[in-house]
Amino acid sequence: MDITDEVSVRKAAQFVEDEYGRLDILVNNAGVLNRKPAIEVSADDMRLEFGTNVFGLVRVIHAMLPLLRESSAARIVNISSDSAIFAKATEQGSMFARSHESFSYSATKTAVNMLTVKYANAFLDDPELAHVKINAVTPGYVATDLNGFQGHRSADEGARAPVYWATVGDDGETGGFFDENGRVPW
Repeated sequence: MDITDEVSVRKAAQFVEDEYGRLDILVNNAGVLNRKPAIEVSADDMRLEFGTNVFGLVRVIHAMLPLLRESSAARIVNISSDSAIFAKATEQGSMFARSHESFSYSATKTAVNMLTVKYANAFLDDPELAHVKINAVTPGYVATDLNGFQGHRSADEGARAPVYWATVGDDGETGGFFDENGRVPW
């Protein structure tokens, strides 16, 4: 599905409803990175990244909520990034502090983390959604086409934390930001 297109997302939700009647696990993994020096980025330049990484995520969650309500153990995993960690972004000389070309991307992933917290609290306040666990997860620096396959982690290694949180038990946390070692301060 094209998460930037309302019709495409609605069609996907309708397909899941018609075929399965519910949705147990939703992993929001779509992401766009527009490499451009921070001092050259305009608001218009940021539209694609925010449109995909933030608004697309909200569009998909909104469309899938009726299906998640029907699951007895619904889980949402929002893929975030180490670039959303303020401590890393402010660590002088670190890759994250010096990576000005991820200006918009880092901001979108920080927004994903905050949206995750807000959704978790809203779900807990709604008896029909209180069973839904939602967490943001960073897979680490995975070798993907997004980074020109420069990451030092394999796709299998990067999948560990998202799979864990997609299958967390009813006693698991919700509204957090995690990597494969546990909670990540941000």
